[in-house]
Amino acid sequence: MPTRWRNWSLTRDLRGHLFHSPNYFLPEQVEAGISTVHDLSVFKYPETHPVARVRHFEEKFAATLKRSVHLITDSEATRKEVIDYFNWHPDRITAIPLGAPPEFYPRSSGEESTELAIRGLAYGEYALCVSTLEPRKRIDLLIAAYQALPAPLRARYPLILAGSSGWLSDAIQEQIRRGEQEGWLKYLGFVSDTFLPILYAGARAFIFPSTYEGFGLPVLEAMASGVPTLVANCSSLPEVAAGAAWLAEPGSLDSLREGILHVLGDEEWRMSAIKRGLDVASRATWAKCAESTLQLCRRFA
Repeated sequence: MPTRWRNWSLTRDLRGHLFHSPNYFLPEQVEAGISTVHDLSVFKYPETHPVARVRHFEEKFAATLKRSVHLITDSEATRKEVIDYFNWHPDRITAIPLGAPPEFYPRSSGEESTELAIRGLAYGEYALCVSTLEPRKRIDLLIAAYQALPAPLRARYPLILAGSSGWLSDAIQEQIRRGEQEGWLKYLGFVSDTFLPILYAGARAFIFPSTYEGFGLPVLEAMASGVPTLVANCSSLPEVAAGAAWLAEPGSLDSLREGILHVLGDEEWRMSAIKRGLDVASRATWAKCAESTLQLCRRFA
């Protein structure tokens, strides 16, 4: 079928229906719809994205905004950013939080211990960060802060990094190689969906120093797994943690180092953080996210 005919046919079929795009862009054939905007990193931090992606947003996203009857964001922090950045009317944008899948829950030391052991890990004996290796995630700062910890603490609780190698990560890879050679760091790379919940639940602490997030789903997954959590005090992260995580000043090595010491060693705080984190995570589910999205769409259908 020729492209022109296919586009015309799709445009005709969509008339009278509301189209929701879950990832920024409305198809060109859609005359009006709802779009979900996850974050504005490509506009605010274009240097952290490939050039082709930046150009795509610059060329195409304005057309989506013109045809959007409403926008959805993952957090209030991103909602406010979109309002300010695009001069978008507050009544035309709604924040709908994401959820943690049921696979993320606290596990005892006896559960799945073999899966951890295969990868050289022991339950409750490591600190974890799950993140793509890219500049705004500040994995470089995390490695530097961890290296500044007392050597016996690093030996007892090595830092485990999980996530794909991303944009501009060569310098971080070199840091990782040095940490692995010294024995206090292990990089697992991409982790399967089946092992990821086990990896979370086995951690003594979860550390997420990213300086910009539209939501920060790993934070919610860590809290749902019953793991004391540290996040940078910026963007959407304090909103997602909702008082259950330790907050470190963004970009500060000293604040991050002190925070890591706290989440690893302060037992009274750790027990309280686990309880608060589980409570926060229990109220954030994908079912609730889906229902809120459906109810919003029905307003415009």
